[in-house]
Amino acid sequence: MKRLLPGIRRFSLTRNAALFLVTAVLLAASCVLSVQFRHRTDHPEASPASPGAGIPAGSGPLHFERIGNPARTVVRDRHGTVIATFTDGARTAVLTGPSRTFAEPRTTDAQVVTKSWVRLLPEAWARGAEQSDWFKTWLRSRLGSRDPDILATAFDYIAGAPARTTAAGVPYSGAARYTPGTTSDSGRARQGKPRMGSDFYDYLGIPWTFPDAVTRRPEKDRSRSVDSSGYVRLVYGYRSGFPLNSRDSPAGSGLQRTPDAIAHGRLGVPVIPLTDRRPAVIQQLQPGDLVFFRTRELPGGRIGHIGIYLGLDTADHPRFISSRKSAGGPTMGDKGGTSRLDGDGYYAQGLRAARRL
Repeated sequence: MKRLLPGIRRFSLTRNAALFLVTAVLLAASCVLSVQFRHRTDHPEASPASPGAGIPAGSGPLHFERIGNPARTVVRDRHGTVIATFTDGARTAVLTGPSRTFAEPRTTDAQVVTKSWVRLLPEAWARGAEQSDWFKTWLRSRLGSRDPDILATAFDYIAGAPARTTAAGVPYSGAARYTPGTTSDSGRARQGKPRMGSDFYDYLGIPWTFPDAVTRRPEKDRSRSVDSSGYVRLVYGYRSGFPLNSRDSPAGSGLQRTPDAIAHGRLGVPVIPLTDRRPAVIQQLQPGDLVFFRTRELPGGRIGHIGIYLGLDTADHPRFISSRKSAGGPTMGDKGGTSRLDGDGYYAQGLRAARRL
């Protein structure tokens, strides 16, 4: 027994020492993990540039990557975060910027919270354009900018939007209504062919001369009115600088007048090809894409409505904004039909195509 006790004591000391060492290692590892976790949460992967600051000086090199469906170039920062997307053949670019919320509480509880900022390039994107001097200048001036983009401009016309005028007194923004009725101010029905909907110059209340030298003049009772394609032409054309055609002729390089002509046109890139059926997949959409719908008003499967895709709302539903007769003007809400591309609603069932200008 006297010889056994020292052995037992030596074994006990060795075990205690091992337990002490294991505990010390675990505590040290815990401290390291805590420091790493705090570092990751205190410093998000991507921080937007300060307004007007352009590309941050310490952001490091940008990486340009090619992907498909449709063919496009994505730009990643040094953290690997996508900060911009440019689609071949399209002038629409989507940049990552400060988060913002779009809502229309009068007509829906839905909100779209997004970091996507949709802007127009000076020319259509082509592979390798990142090497161009014009692009480097453009990107530095746009990345991180809070200047109004396509999405913000679209919300300048919903109910309750503040009215603004140019120096010449032209009301260029503010709540818009849909096209007025088909009777004249005196209440008598107009003679001849039916009136078309209201275009952007009707909303503005000024004559407009197009590149083909055709001048369109507004009708007095259409002031502050736009139909669905007139709304898109107001946002993308008059406000953002995309060329506009005076009519639906395939000639010219501008955005045509009606939803059906734009859907069948050659401008931009068809991200959802036009068919006579509802598309099975819509994940390829990005904010700013034009979405097209077949409606009951037009026979033969023609496209009778157009909208602007906003992205996923806070309930993960793909939502769009458009000017609608049933809603009385531009809306992302659910009055007169849910403004969603999924589900069994009127517009979801009528979706037929999407294009990226």
